[in-house]
Amino acid sequence: MNYINTNILENNLFYNGEMILKYHIEYPSIKENGYEEGILNFNHYNKELAIELKNKSEMELYKEAIETYKYNKENGYPTMVYEVYRNFNISFNQGNIVSLYIDEYIFTGGAHGNTIRTSQNWNLLFGRMFPLETVFPNNPYFIIDILKQINEEISKNPEIYFENSCVLVLDTFDSNNFYLMPNSIIIYFQQYDIAPYSSGIRTFNIKIN
Repeated sequence: MNYINTNILENNLFYNGEMILKYHIEYPSIKENGYEEGILNFNHYNKELAIELKNKSEMELYKEAIETYKYNKENGYPTMVYEVYRNFNISFNQGNIVSLYIDEYIFTGGAHGNTIRTSQNWNLLFGRMFPLETVFPNNPYFIIDILKQINEEISKNPEIYFENSCVLVLDTFDSNNFYLMPNSIIIYFQQYDIAPYSSGIRTFNIKIN
């Protein structure tokens, strides 16, 4: 098992003495333990992602928050605080394999913010991420099997999905949207892909034969 640190970038940004944006960005780093090149790649990749979101928060979103602040003040509306929150979860961590998913929440007004999930599946021995087909080396029809399991799961609770969820599963399925668990993989769909916002990010536990 690899020792994984949680690193945090956070700040509160003000305009005219009032806070208008806050961000909290977490990212992982692995302590070197024998997979030096792979660990360096992992650490560099995740740090760069965090810095990219930090820069977006302090530049693009801060500029937008200022304009929103001015508009609200001119029209007698209360001050609204933009929010950026990013965290990660390690779902598999054994030997040279590390799998994780990241949820990035951004609120810029409206009834609620929006969360985007991404994932990473690393082979530290080779120093790079691996695709979904790597998990099914002896099954050329693995996507068909995955879609079948997803639709079977949806049929158990169809009320929490859109009526045309079977079509939407085909349209929005992304082979990059997976992460490992000890005895299975998780396939996930973004908010609104196949279900209403209230249903959240939908996940499906897929058996590995």
